[in-house]
Amino acid sequence: MEHTIDASDKILGRLASEIALLLRGKENPRFDPARLTAQRVRVYNTDKIRVTGMKMQQKLYRRHSGYPGNLKEEKLGSLMARDSRIVLKKAVMGMLPKNRLRKAWIRNLVMRKGAR
Repeated sequence: MEHTIDASDKILGRLASEIALLLRGKENPRFDPARLTAQRVRVYNTDKIRVTGMKMQQKLYRRHSGYPGNLKEEKLGSLMARDSRIVLKKAVMGMLPKNRLRKAWIRNLVMRKGAR
């Protein structure tokens, strides 16, 4: 089954929780938490996602390579300008359970910056 979502003017966190729910198949009456469902979610217009408050200037994404002094920080605004799909993917990854199926679920998420 395939779901199509238009992300224009939707708030990032609410959209991510909706996508995570669809990827897991929780709306299906035959839902099983230990089974991978064949749910595919297509999201377009990811460059038009909104956030509330001052998050564009204040929210930080951090990553560390493991070497001393190699902490990299990037603000949400600059990451959205570079690639808005990364922001949505990180948000959905945070909404999914941290288990072996998470990578398989995220493979069923297809995102596009522009219209269909």
